[in-house]
Amino acid sequence: MSLIVQKFGGTSVANAERVFNVARIVTETYDKGNDVVVVVSAQGDTTDDLIAKGNEINPNASKRERDMLVSAGEQVSISLLAMAIEKLGYPVVSLLGWQAGFQTSSAHTSARIKRVMPNRIRKELDKKCIVVVAGFQGLSKYDDITTLGRGGSDTSAVAIAAAMHADLCQIYTDVEGVYTADPRKVPNAKKLKCISYDEMLELATLGAQVLNNRSVEMAKKYNIELEVLSSLTKAPGTIVKETKKMEKMLISGVAKDTDVARISIIGVPDKPGLAFKLFSKLSAKNINVDIILQSIGHDGTKDISFTIAKDRVDEAKACVQDYIDTIGAKDMSVNTNVAKISIVGAGMESHAGVATKMFEALYDAHININMIATSEIKISVLIDVKDADRAVEAIHDKFFES
Repeated sequence: MSLIVQKFGGTSVANAERVFNVARIVTETYDKGNDVVVVVSAQGDTTDDLIAKGNEINPNASKRERDMLVSAGEQVSISLLAMAIEKLGYPVVSLLGWQAGFQTSSAHTSARIKRVMPNRIRKELDKKCIVVVAGFQGLSKYDDITTLGRGGSDTSAVAIAAAMHADLCQIYTDVEGVYTADPRKVPNAKKLKCISYDEMLELATLGAQVLNNRSVEMAKKYNIELEVLSSLTKAPGTIVKETKKMEKMLISGVAKDTDVARISIIGVPDKPGLAFKLFSKLSAKNINVDIILQSIGHDGTKDISFTIAKDRVDEAKACVQDYIDTIGAKDMSVNTNVAKISIVGAGMESHAGVATKMFEALYDAHININMIATSEIKISVLIDVKDADRAVEAIHDKFFES
């Protein structure tokens, strides 16, 4: 007998028909003699709808109250799924995040999981129940409901799998696995049979919307094997695990991220320590910085450009303005009409010419590059957002059609 954790996203439980489809998948797994813990997201666009309702009342509401509001979405979906499983004749119980033992930090809307105490889950499994858990949420040390941020249900599922030493963690979504590009945008995208944690983490971080990057980090840390597969078909999915041999592809995928803004600071005095002062200010506000570009310097000054998530622009601008006033820089510019396009692959570090091939694809498509960042397994470029889809298709064709 195995312990299997299954996670279903919002599209998988979007309506009554799909809820019963999920119930059948879960009960088929149970019928094979497995213990089953199911983690569920809010239905369809419920979270966005709840945020919109909150903004109608008070767009400046506290993050605590926002968490109270949006956490209601998962309570609806777990109860509906439990009712469907119950109707099929199986023993089942639904649990909210705090009932399932999720203890988190107190950072509302972006809490981190501190620990999972799955005592209640174990008791229910011992009763031969299927356990349905609300993803995305937990409880802080102040007994306040918290949420984990976008994609948090993936992280919830992996955390349960790690805490309970599950044999497998399956992430069900609306695509049949991990592809070399978004199959909804690139028709000839190829599904991967297997991908390493590091490659999946890069793809997730760089905009591929199959898995949440925090869930991949946790899976790697605790060596939890993941399977990404569709809840709508019975096709085999993609295995995410620690592996050295991939499918002999030079790169594993092309990712697009349009949730990006570029901030440039013009005329920073060319003195030691000023970059540290800037990025320490941003770090203190928990603003993650990605691509960084610093000019070589001229006339005793230099320019610094960097990218952040689009929804943190206002906070970042306040930090940067304070920085400019303090150190005497000339000006700041902000561009939210940009996109980050990335290629990822463990094979890149041992093959020359990968960057050249990527840049050639963009040149052939007449797409201008604004910034470039590289690592051992990724190359990212910043381009105009209007060119994003064309760029993904051009790069994908260059690497995969040949």
